Amino acid sequence: MVQRLFSNWVYGGMLAGVLLLLLSPLLIGSWPLVLALTFLHLPVYMLHQFEEHDDDRFRRFVNARLGPGKGGLSPAAVFAINVPGVWGVIAISLYLAKWVNIGLALIAVYLVLVNGVIHIAQAAIVREYNPGLITAILLFLPLGGYTLWQVDLAGGGSWVSHAVGLGSAVAIHGAIVFFVLRKS
Repeated sequence: MVQRLFSNWVYGGMLAGVLLLLLSPLLIGSWPLVLALTFLHLPVYMLHQFEEHDDDRFRRFVNARLGPGKGGLSPAAVFAINVPGVWGVIAISLYLAKWVNIGLALIAVYLVLVNGVIHIAQAAIVREYNPGLITAILLFLPLGGYTLWQVDLAGGGSWVSHAVGLGSAVAIHGAIVFFVLRKS
């Protein structure tokens, strides 16, 4: 049963993302704008993950480019990266923004922006589509950019908040790259 969860999480995530977007006016309508925008990073990321991981596209894409015996991703690793590593990080960022400092919303914001920039840079370098590119451009950059601006307007955009947000996103993506390449 766990293997099926590792292999099929993205379909439940996509459906949950659509449902969260549909329920958003009821759930977050009275929230401060920065918290509402931070929350929206979760369902938007879930939609991105569907483009990225439907039919195991991303894992196959990465593993094919590394070559046999050069590391790679298993279905369990993809699950761990995306469910606790993305959904969990966005949830933690939202709680921290609410209860500690609004600037900690930048953890979720930079997670989206760094991922979007990586998708775009990779496509530009190899001159081909990569799984997740379309939603990175159409969803991540506008939502992340607008939320970044709103965090700054709300007074949460100190250099420390930006450093924590950007540093977290770079560390998470760096850890993923290290994990993928670990057997090389």
